[in-house]
Amino acid sequence: MTDFSDLKALYVNCSLKKTPGDSHTQLLMNASAGIMEAQGVSVEHLYLLDHQVPPGVYPDMTEHGWDRDDWPALWEKVLAADILIIGTPLWLGEESSVCRVLIERLYAMSGKLNDRGQSVFYSKVGGTVVTGNEDGIKHVAMTTGFAMNHLGYTIPPQADCGWIGEAGPGPSYGDDVDGKRAGFDNEFTQRNTTIMTWNAMHLARMLKAAGGYSQEGNDRNAWDAGARFDFENPEYRS
Repeated sequence: MTDFSDLKALYVNCSLKKTPGDSHTQLLMNASAGIMEAQGVSVEHLYLLDHQVPPGVYPDMTEHGWDRDDWPALWEKVLAADILIIGTPLWLGEESSVCRVLIERLYAMSGKLNDRGQSVFYSKVGGTVVTGNEDGIKHVAMTTGFAMNHLGYTIPPQADCGWIGEAGPGPSYGDDVDGKRAGFDNEFTQRNTTIMTWNAMHLARMLKAAGGYSQEGNDRNAWDAGARFDFENPEYRS
């Protein structure tokens, strides 16, 4: 059996609900988190609306006109996590506005480097959980997954899961429908949630065991110091 006990996972819920107890997205995130916890992963949940996190692309928005910004403290949790799972509801086929704020604030940290001169997000793994009662799971997984990958997160195979009901207005994930919880018995959602969770753990385990990515060819400090490939006079070697 693989030992995952030294891994840390952060689940960030970007629901628009005032409290996590009303969030349908939280229910599916809990299912994924439960799998990780059963394997010894240290799991922490973050409900973004419990905190004041202004939109923007700077590390601390109080330096840009906002009276309060909780992001600098929350950033320490993101930095400590080997795995980041972003959860969001669907609205008009897109991720929530809260999710976009999270992506903006992650982008704000993109200039930070690790001790190898790489993006500080290198060797971290990302995944996405989506719920709603309209189409768009794959679209949201695409936009959030690309954002994380562009910043430096590594995205494992099948790194998304979600649940949507029938097309049009209807119950959300976990709603009571004739004495049953909507979506809880959906085998497709169960399977994708399980595979997404395990692949995130496997990839995080491999990256940590390998000591992260080699700095050969991706060291920004070396680039700034002049160690650059000569694109005008390339010399290709086997």
